[in-house]
Amino acid sequence: MKLIPRQTKLSIVAITIATMFSSNAISATEPEALAAAIAKQEAELKALKSELQQLAKQQEKQQAVSQQQEAEYQQALNMANQTKSVSSAWDKFSFKSYGSVIYTSDEYYDNVQDTSPERRNRFDLERIVTEFGYQFNDQWDMEVEIEYEHGGTGTALEYDGFDEFGEFEAEVEAGGEVMIEKAQIRYRPSDAFGVKFGNIHLPVGLSSTLHKPSQYLTVQRHKSEAAMLPAVWNENGIGIFGEVANFHYQAQVVSGLNSEYFRTYDWVASGHQKRFEHVNADDLAYVVRLDYGNFKTGSAIGASYYYGNTSGNRHKTNKLSADGTVEILSVAGAFVEGPWILRGQYLYGALSDSDAITQANKTTPGLKPGNFAQLGSKSEAFFVEAGVDLSHFTSVPVTVFANIDYSNPLKEVETGIATKRYENTWISAGVNYFPIPEIVIKAEAGVQQVAVASIPDTNFFALGVGYQFSL
Repeated sequence: MKLIPRQTKLSIVAITIATMFSSNAISATEPEALAAAIAKQEAELKALKSELQQLAKQQEKQQAVSQQQEAEYQQALNMANQTKSVSSAWDKFSFKSYGSVIYTSDEYYDNVQDTSPERRNRFDLERIVTEFGYQFNDQWDMEVEIEYEHGGTGTALEYDGFDEFGEFEAEVEAGGEVMIEKAQIRYRPSDAFGVKFGNIHLPVGLSSTLHKPSQYLTVQRHKSEAAMLPAVWNENGIGIFGEVANFHYQAQVVSGLNSEYFRTYDWVASGHQKRFEHVNADDLAYVVRLDYGNFKTGSAIGASYYYGNTSGNRHKTNKLSADGTVEILSVAGAFVEGPWILRGQYLYGALSDSDAITQANKTTPGLKPGNFAQLGSKSEAFFVEAGVDLSHFTSVPVTVFANIDYSNPLKEVETGIATKRYENTWISAGVNYFPIPEIVIKAEAGVQQVAVASIPDTNFFALGVGYQFSL
């Protein structure tokens, strides 16, 4: 009843004035007329009071409705803000995954003396990789990448330094392997400069950049690189990176290799310290890389250089006093334009004190010295792959390709003559079919040639299915 419409107020004033004037007139009339006038005024006042009460009730009702609407609006606004807050928090998370399953039919030799190949057909859940990311703010983010290889966990290898001679103890849990392939935190205030640290990828070899099934044409990653380097090489350390005028640079300081696990057939690749709970870091390694263009998105050229000693990371450090320095140079290029795809890479490596490492490994308890032969003081490998994307000419999303891989982990040795048994060339051709952009189906057939004339060429065939997606 606090607010009375203006029209009602005017009516009340008018009635009051009329009453005042009529009272003077009525005073001169008879008593009956006076009584009638009073009764009429009382009726009018009663009707006015009733009208005022109804107006007050309507106003109260309108106020109640208005308050309810305001409460509902505020509630809806709060819910919207909460939803926006939750949505904003989840927007900071990212999830990616890729993987592949392959079938291979290979001719192989039982050992290095065997010259009569046998054929073996295999299925392999090659890998499933999951990658989790979180964007703290515009400058800080993190990534964790977990790889499941061959559908299992792995073989744990531990070194017991308190044993009389020192023992390497293996515990087999299941076939395959589960490992952290990346666990890094990045700070990037600008495109031109950033810092990352943790378990990071080394920019040595194209497989560290192009390791998803749709990023290489062959069914499996390139055999030439696997014969020299760790696959998708990752180490603990810190690195800087950035992009300036389409030039991409990287520089890193990371944990080094362990020469106790260098092998004839894959040079220093097995020296990657992924089999122990702790990574020895008495010898560090240094990596630099410079690219022009972007290998992930198209055409590019680039080069990288790796340098590091390895003997300080041995568990039995008293077996070797030499440095065992590893140097690796990689040069790569890619031309991806329209339907045409052309990529290539050349790797060159040098290992100092290779004979001393071989002798030390032969006399280290637990390392099965019978398995050791020559280690290359020089190593090299290369691949070239070329493809044509037929979807530019037809409606079929198919890419046909040809590939050549070459590796020689024993290009040179310190003493004696290097055996050519591990000098291999793989020549193949195949197709990639993309039923949808996230899935690729591959087929490849080829021949493997060993540089030893008495060893016949062998044939291989492979099928593969790969996927990748991101949320």
